[in-house]
Amino acid sequence: MRPWSGNAATMNLAVDLFVFSSGLILYVLFGYPVLLALYARLAPRSVRRAYIPRSLSIVIPVRNGARWIESKLDSLLESDYPPELIRVLVVSDGSTDGTNELVARYPDARVSLIALPPGGKATAVNRGIELASSEIIVLTDVRQRFDREALSHLASCFADPQVGVVTGELVIQEGLSKEEFNTGLYWRYEKWIRKNLNRIDAMLGATGSIYAIRRELADPMPANTLLDDVYVPFSVVSKGYRIYFDDQARAYDLPTSLHSEFWRKVRTQAGVYQITFSFPNLLWPGNRRCTHWVSHKIGRLLLPFALVTIAVTSFWLPKPLRTVAIGGQAVFYCLAACDRFVWETNPLKRVTGVLRTFVVLVAAALCALAVFALPAQRLWKETRVNSPRHVPKPDEVAR
Repeated sequence: MRPWSGNAATMNLAVDLFVFSSGLILYVLFGYPVLLALYARLAPRSVRRAYIPRSLSIVIPVRNGARWIESKLDSLLESDYPPELIRVLVVSDGSTDGTNELVARYPDARVSLIALPPGGKATAVNRGIELASSEIIVLTDVRQRFDREALSHLASCFADPQVGVVTGELVIQEGLSKEEFNTGLYWRYEKWIRKNLNRIDAMLGATGSIYAIRRELADPMPANTLLDDVYVPFSVVSKGYRIYFDDQARAYDLPTSLHSEFWRKVRTQAGVYQITFSFPNLLWPGNRRCTHWVSHKIGRLLLPFALVTIAVTSFWLPKPLRTVAIGGQAVFYCLAACDRFVWETNPLKRVTGVLRTFVVLVAAALCALAVFALPAQRLWKETRVNSPRHVPKPDEVAR
């Protein structure tokens, strides 16, 4: 007997699971973001801003960042922020590619090198926070250049005493391929959600490449932490302060390949498991972030299971729904699988590229389960980027 010839109870269960899983996917990808956008229009919560220069300690955790470190330091120290208020701490996590030597030779006394044995990013960030003595700590990665006015915009938001963390906007430059374009498109979708969360004071973390925190609020994190840009902000939120997203404070990055984005998503989705266990009150309905954490973060972790459920239950659906469901999924996955073989100039690439990107990122959510079997540091992979034909300086990028 074929599976779809089962009794009515089996068929009804299959229909229920199919509909529920389909509804979950639609809600996570489209329903929740749209409802969030509508709510953000109805109940925005602004912050008070004023440019009051404060001392800044900029912490850059880095491992083998020789390719980027000088450009990074230049972009920070060429800022319009008062130079006497800036101190840069480069925390080298066991670098072996000449990063330490480049920082040690950098011709500016405001730059200090802290060389550590390999211990992971969280350990490097903890050490940087420990040594920072300024009123505000700015945390950033090595690759992304800062806009000239980024530090000033970050500092201005701390005029509001309720703001404990300020995060900026990461601008991804246009890629040379459809694959890089699609990963950039995904990032723009994420930023749209983030901006709406910000309007209702429900931010779920910061952008790791550009965020700042009041020194007195910064606590150390566990050494195996994968998402410092979520753990640190949430530790501040737990003290009654706000995370604020200022899209005028900008850092600029190069596009990444889908392969690199896959490994980045494996790490970030694994980090969601970590954060959920570290801050279990996120799942408490009385927490104002509960709906958003479950809808946006936990929902993403459930997508691969929903897709598998749809695929399996399709064989027990009644006709003609069974035929439509199986055929539709076959076309969907075939188009995604064929994307590698579709020429960049082929109009079909616009469809296959998006589908492949979706499938790869959902697969990353499934692979994030490795956090329960492997040491967290094994999930870190180097992010590789492809340089565009022209890499503009931040002040050359159209605003």
